[in-house]
Amino acid sequence: DVYIREVYISYNLILYECDHRGKIFNGGNMLSLSLDRVSGSGFKSKKEYLFGRIDMQLKLVAGNSAGTVTTYYLSSQGATHDEIDFEFLGNETGKPYVLHTNVFAQGKGNREQQFYLWFDPTKNFHTYSIVWRPQHIIFLVDNLPIRVFNNAEKLGVPFPKNQPMRIYSSLWNADDWATRGGLVKTDWSKAPFTAYYRGFNAAACTVSSGCDPKFKTSLSDSELQTANELNAYGRRRLRWVQKYFMIYNYCSDLKRFPRGFPPECRRSRV
Repeated sequence: DVYIREVYISYNLILYECDHRGKIFNGGNMLSLSLDRVSGSGFKSKKEYLFGRIDMQLKLVAGNSAGTVTTYYLSSQGATHDEIDFEFLGNETGKPYVLHTNVFAQGKGNREQQFYLWFDPTKNFHTYSIVWRPQHIIFLVDNLPIRVFNNAEKLGVPFPKNQPMRIYSSLWNADDWATRGGLVKTDWSKAPFTAYYRGFNAAACTVSSGCDPKFKTSLSDSELQTANELNAYGRRRLRWVQKYFMIYNYCSDLKRFPRGFPPECRRSRV
């Protein structure tokens, strides 16, 4: 039976797992999620957020992680839900993880961008951040912007701005698609697969208690942004990541969009 345990790490996460596939370390300052053939595990935030910066440090499944997906995302509920995704697609030993990002608005996603990382995400903890503002969503890795999704409502493109979202994370089996389109399956002889989490921080607005004052400076404004936009340095860093490490962008997939790219792709320049 699956049972619910509450995890108090000063920011109130709810861990959901069975048979101790989720574990707590260092007095509640770090937790792990594990996956085996029987079950995965995950957690979610008690609070719902409406705009803010969310940071989490992750150390991903080491060794042969093919077929596994480690997720860290914001989401509301229902058929017309909003969602902002980090998904880490496992791979065979020695081959790189794929960082998969997506944005859902009013139940519609299909806005994928994928990246290799410029480091081994299984050796040490690295910080993955989502900055969610009414005008844009910025994905960051170790405070480097890798993706900006701008509000293009003027072009008729839905944008997540009305539905509060919880933070979720999970470790699960997706060997029908995760690694090389499902060609490489999960090697269950290597189970359990384990990922580690620490350093959660939410400088954000909640429905119940308003906005954290730190949200106003949550992007290290002097370094990366001015006037709620990436500054010249931030744009250079973004272009560097996208030039050398982006491996898929829906806004350049002609086979997928033979009749023309989605309207927000015209605004994707930075």
